[in-house]
Amino acid sequence: MMSPLNKLFSKIEANKEKMLLIRRHLHENPELSFQEVKTAEYIEDFYKTVPVDKLETNINNQLGIVATIEGKHPGKTIALRADFDALPIEEATGLPFTSKNPGMMHACGHDGHTAYLLILAESLAQMKDQLHGTIKFIHQPAEEVPPGGAKGMIAAGVLKGVDAIFGIHLMSTMETGNVYYREGNTQTGRARFSLTIQGKGGHGSSPHLSNDAIVAASSFVLNAQTIVSRRIDPFETAVVTIGSFDGKGQFNIIKDSITLEGDVRTLSLKTSAQVEKHLTHLAKGLEESFLLETSFSYENDYPVLYNHPAETAQVEEALTTAGISEIVAVLETDALPPSEDFAYYLQEIPGSFFYVGAKPKDKDWYPHHHPKFDIDEDSLLISAKAMGAVVLSYCGK
Repeated sequence: MMSPLNKLFSKIEANKEKMLLIRRHLHENPELSFQEVKTAEYIEDFYKTVPVDKLETNINNQLGIVATIEGKHPGKTIALRADFDALPIEEATGLPFTSKNPGMMHACGHDGHTAYLLILAESLAQMKDQLHGTIKFIHQPAEEVPPGGAKGMIAAGVLKGVDAIFGIHLMSTMETGNVYYREGNTQTGRARFSLTIQGKGGHGSSPHLSNDAIVAASSFVLNAQTIVSRRIDPFETAVVTIGSFDGKGQFNIIKDSITLEGDVRTLSLKTSAQVEKHLTHLAKGLEESFLLETSFSYENDYPVLYNHPAETAQVEEALTTAGISEIVAVLETDALPPSEDFAYYLQEIPGSFFYVGAKPKDKDWYPHHHPKFDIDEDSLLISAKAMGAVVLSYCGK
């Protein structure tokens, strides 16, 4: 008699082409964060053909969806999450299923996350009589834009009664066939800051009658780069990026005002507080150095993603013992610089977020958020099987 795990793998394999079609449909029809109306409708319509026990839609009035399957046998309650928003990027991949929506693109793999989770849910729903516990499939909007969709889902109670939560991110920077895990602090927390510098505009020929905001702002940009190199412990993680410099003007006009916006990534709140302190001092120092006025704000948003030890160990054990032929290696990863709002779930309940390699083979690969970003679609089958193995391992215990 076929074991539940092998039966699940067989069902997933039988639906591989369907999974690819779902991913390609979503890739062709991307929608931005908190605007994913048609994507949410597509997910809802899919579940109407699947024997789930409960389907909740438009959660927190933010388009989130949760499908629930109740196994025949007693066991724990587990939640699985996939995000489904796209990015404001003009696609340049040349794929036959390239984005049809100008200025929008699935450049982070969320189309693949949704596709694998839908097929996994369908496969598990068809074998409820063999399942232990309860499985909640969380389809979350707006991972890319603060405050993120996770906070709204949590506020709406999607984690009520859940023992643990797990998620996967496809990674174009990691080799296809490898699956990666990490215990503890795994992805950085994020903060954003804004600085407005009010100088005195004037004629380009007469700078002595003005107070050039661009010069002051340039000084801030250069000095901000010394925070990581000279103020932060070299064994700590910190990144300071100036992503926006509102300096557009006319060649012969001295700018009256400049606004800068920046991004901070750290692996601890302590380090983030240090960066905030030094940026604040630099901003205030401009007033004395350049005799002008400044307005500075600093806001923490996504927290550090902390993978709980017991649940991460269970992920590793499930993946190494499941006998998934498509997995070449199960490896520990270093901490990753990007931030992820899955961290909010892990602040509430135990769980683990792990990574499936999706680097395209036999062609150039590009990082996440690049106009030519793409994934090896073999990673979808690996993801569905890997998460399926985690589900059966966790709920069975």
